[in-house]
Amino acid sequence: MTPEELLRLLADPERLAIAGALAVGPRTRAELVEQLGIPDQRVRRHLAKLTAADVATVDDDRRTYRLHAETLRDAAKEASPPHDPGLPLGAVDDEEEAVLRSYFRSGKLKEIPAKHGKRAIVLTRLSLEFDVGVRYSEREVNEILERFHPDFASLRRYLVDDGFLSREHGEYWRSGGPVEV
Repeated sequence: MTPEELLRLLADPERLAIAGALAVGPRTRAELVEQLGIPDQRVRRHLAKLTAADVATVDDDRRTYRLHAETLRDAAKEASPPHDPGLPLGAVDDEEEAVLRSYFRSGKLKEIPAKHGKRAIVLTRLSLEFDVGVRYSEREVNEILERFHPDFASLRRYLVDDGFLSREHGEYWRSGGPVEV
């Protein structure tokens, strides 16, 4: 099963709730019905799909279900970007890749580049975190940028000053940088 197929399987709220309950510990179908308030017929159908996808397994007693976390881990590994820090960070050429490799470690920005050219490459990468056509509050912008560097206020200011984000009445939106099509 591909990671995309697994995500589609778990996109059903009831099925996800069942998988979540099994993540806490083994459960019988009757316990799942009682705990989640989902009718028995639907729990049975969801468990059949989860076991067919190897997300859940049934014990030898044929009553107790367990989450098979290894299936989820394998899908996460398959879906995750390679550990090469340049291209997964959004580099389009060797120069950008070199800059991104030198400023990012484990997905975090080590420091904000002082030179404008290098800072522009870093800001281009950070702009990819904002969806085109979406308005963000200042708090949301801060939360996104803080995942990369504790000085989110400077990053926010640079993104606005360099035209990657626009700001009006406390709202921000993406107005520059590359767009995926």
